[in-house]
Amino acid sequence: MKKNTISIEEILGRGVDQVLPSKKGLTKLMNEKKITLYLGIDPTGAVLHLGHSVVLRKLQQFASMGHNVILLIGNGTVKIGDPTGRDTTRPVLTSDQIEKNFKNWKKQASKILDFSKITIKRNGDWLDKLTMPEMVRLLAKTTIQQLLERDMFQERMKKNLPIFGHEVLYPMLQGYDSVVMDVDLEIGGTDQTFNMMMGRNLQKIYNQREKWVLTTPLINGTDGRKMSKSYNNYVALTASANDIYGKIMSLKDELIIEYFTLLTDLDFDEVKKMNSAMKSGENPMSYKKRLAFTITKDLHDKEAAEKAQKHFEKTVQQGQTPDQLKEVEVKEKTMSLLDLLKLCLPDESSSNIKRLIQQKAIELVDQKKILTNPFEEINIKGNSVIRVGKRNYFKLIQV
Repeated sequence: MKKNTISIEEILGRGVDQVLPSKKGLTKLMNEKKITLYLGIDPTGAVLHLGHSVVLRKLQQFASMGHNVILLIGNGTVKIGDPTGRDTTRPVLTSDQIEKNFKNWKKQASKILDFSKITIKRNGDWLDKLTMPEMVRLLAKTTIQQLLERDMFQERMKKNLPIFGHEVLYPMLQGYDSVVMDVDLEIGGTDQTFNMMMGRNLQKIYNQREKWVLTTPLINGTDGRKMSKSYNNYVALTASANDIYGKIMSLKDELIIEYFTLLTDLDFDEVKKMNSAMKSGENPMSYKKRLAFTITKDLHDKEAAEKAQKHFEKTVQQGQTPDQLKEVEVKEKTMSLLDLLKLCLPDESSSNIKRLIQQKAIELVDQKKILTNPFEEINIKGNSVIRVGKRNYFKLIQV
């Protein structure tokens, strides 16, 4: 994220769902001093996408303003497993898995975060050292009724599904992080509101002072449904420039303004003008192309965005095969379509590849043949071209 100057009004307004207990109080504090704030992450090995970038962009804005920003790795809490968004418990990770996952997380998040301006901490440094008397005193700060108010637990009780004791502990331990680090503010997605408010209560009890909570909204995927890898409607932060540009161009028109607001630094007055123009009947295509270019440029660079735009215009809008193709070396003379696509898309799961095949998104270009059977044997001929989706072309090179 390139923008370095931002007002307090904008940082607490744009891309924000709520500021609790009040935006006015946090504004006053930020005018008086550099605050200490944090974002907690549980490194579970997930692919980071534009949905995750909303809160990461907000964290970076505070860092760019010179505030004391902490990125907290939940290597203590992840061993428990936060059930947010699930009606089942999560598997427990080992310490080695957690560190491996964080390295991968950091690599992806570097597209958004300037880690030279951010302090990294791990809550296992204090949670793993809690004594039994300290744990009992912590548990005495709230009631079971309060803990069970969490939406996920309410849903489980309605379905007569189990709630395990270690899961009930999770909000208390996450809240204890605020106490140990003695922060002024915690930020997170709206799905973390319950946990963050627990930290606010514990901060008052232990340190006798205020802690604010800032929540960022959750965004939908390009097709308007929940952003999910299973729907293939997400845009990964580390995707190629062509993929980022192309996926943004598949965005539903009604999401253009939301994406401009939450995922770019474009002046908000200009965003409002675009919104008014589209409501007046102006074709949204030019605005969508600007959005795709802006996000691609931010995650790559201007040159990559320009090339991605030309690639999209040629392959999708004009329906031509691109001049430069990704080459895939194939040793066998014949191979099942599924195995062949695994060579072309090494980072995709078999289930996602099968979904693409079911959606009739695979074509042998030289034969103008749509492939629909994942187990069909494909004869590999010299310089055959296979198309995946609307914009990804691969030249098959037999070696």
